[in-house]
Amino acid sequence: MAVPRRSLSLAKRLVATVLAFVLGVWVLAALVAWFVAQHELNELLDAHLAQTAALLATGQVVSDGDDAVVQAPVLMHKYQSRVAFQIWHEGHLRARSTDAPATPLAPGAQPGLSDQTLSGLSWRVFTAVSGTGTAAKEVIYVGERLSARRHVLVDSLRGTLFSLLLALPLLALAVVRSVRSALRPLRALGDNVAARSPQALAPLAEDQAPPEVRPLVHALNGLFARMADLLASERRFTADAAHELRTPIAAIRMQAQVARGAKDDADRRTALDATVAGCDRATRLVEQLLQLARIDTEETSHGPSNGGARAAGAFAHGPTNDLAAAAAEQAAEVQPQMQRRGQQLSLQRPEHAVPVAMNATLLAVLLRNLLDNASRYSPDGAQVAVTVATPSGASAELTVQDSGPGLADADLQRLGDRFFRVLGTGQSGSGLGWSIVRRLAHVYGLQVTVDRSPDLGGLRVRVVWPAAAEPR
Repeated sequence: MAVPRRSLSLAKRLVATVLAFVLGVWVLAALVAWFVAQHELNELLDAHLAQTAALLATGQVVSDGDDAVVQAPVLMHKYQSRVAFQIWHEGHLRARSTDAPATPLAPGAQPGLSDQTLSGLSWRVFTAVSGTGTAAKEVIYVGERLSARRHVLVDSLRGTLFSLLLALPLLALAVVRSVRSALRPLRALGDNVAARSPQALAPLAEDQAPPEVRPLVHALNGLFARMADLLASERRFTADAAHELRTPIAAIRMQAQVARGAKDDADRRTALDATVAGCDRATRLVEQLLQLARIDTEETSHGPSNGGARAAGAFAHGPTNDLAAAAAEQAAEVQPQMQRRGQQLSLQRPEHAVPVAMNATLLAVLLRNLLDNASRYSPDGAQVAVTVATPSGASAELTVQDSGPGLADADLQRLGDRFFRVLGTGQSGSGLGWSIVRRLAHVYGLQVTVDRSPDLGGLRVRVVWPAAAEPR
C-alpha cells in the first residue's frame, strides 16, 4: 500500500520559495555583474596600458648610439610576471621588462590596442609609435596577459559571492521569522476554531483578520451559520415531533386499550377503526414534519443566513419543473379522496409547459398541501378549482379556490403559524400544512396571497413565481 506523501507546510513553502527566488536573483545579478565588471575592467586596464606607453615614450630610457638593452628591475609584485613592456629603436630592442620576450609583443600591429598570442599565452598589447612613415624610429609595446585580468575579476567576484553566501543564513533566519510572524493570524484562527465546542457557532471577527485571511474567515462564518441553521432545524423538528406526536399516540393507545377491553365485536370494531384513524393522523403528521425538515435542509444547503432571511435568488438558477404537469399529477392523486366526499375538482392549465425554478419534490409538497387544505376544510359536495397561468410580469401563477366557508380576517393573519388550526371546522389536523406553504414561499421567494374567492365564495390562494427571482 502506497504511503501518501505529506505536503509541505505553508511556512516551509513560503521560506523555500523566497530563498529560491533570492538565490535566483543573486545568480542573475552575479552574471550581470560579471559581464559589466569585465567590460569596465578591460576599459580601465586598457587605459592604463595606453598611459604607461605614453609615460615610456616621454622618458629618457635609451639614447641613440647605445646598443645595450636596458632591463627594468624586479619589483616583486604578484602581477609583475603578467605585465610587460618593450622599447624598440630602429628595429633594435633597447629596453624591456623582466618577463618580456625578446621578440616584439605585437609584430606588425598598428598603433593602438590589439590581442596577441605569444608562446601559447594571450596578451592585450598597446602599441605606440614615435614618428610617422619612414621617420618612425621608436616603437613601444606595453602588454598584459589576459589571464591576469580574469584572475583579478574572479577574485573580485569571489569575494562578493562569499559575502553573499555568508549573509544567506541570516537572510534565511529573517525570512523564517517573517513568515512565521505573517502566519500567526492563521495559527490563531486555527486555535480559535479548534477550541470551540460543537455548539459554539458564533461568527469569527472578520475585521480583526488581515485582508488575505478575511475570505477564509468569511467562508467559515458562512459554514457556522449553515451549521447553526441545521442544528436549529433539528431542534425544531425534535420539539415539533415531541409536541404533536404525544396526543395522537396517546389517543391510539387509549383506543387500543378500549378495543382490548371491549365486550362485543361492534365496540371492538369501533375502537379499532378509531385506532386506524389515529394511525393515519399520526402518519400524516410525521409526513408534514418531515416535509418541513426537508424544506429547512433545502434552504440551508443554498447558503448562509442573512439576518434570518434567505436570498431567494440562490434558487432562481436551480432545476426547473413543469408547474402545469405537477398540478395535473397532484390533482389526479387527490381526486379519489374528494370523490368519496362528493367534491368536484376542476383544473385549468395551458397546453404548453410552465417551467418554474423549484425542486420537484417540494413543488409536489406545495401543491399537495394546498389541495389537501382546500378539500379538508370544505364541506361535502364543495367545489375546488385549480388554475395554472402565465400572466405578464410573472413566470407562473397558481390559484387554488374553493366553495367552503372561508376564513375570518383574524384567522387570516395567523394563517401559516406552526400548529395554528381554525377552531370549529370539525376536521382533524396539525396546522402544519399552511406552515409548509409559507416556508416554501419564503425559501423560493414566492408571493402568496390569501383572500375570499369572488367566484366560489370560499378561500382563494394565489401563488406567484416572479419573472426574475432576486435576493430579498
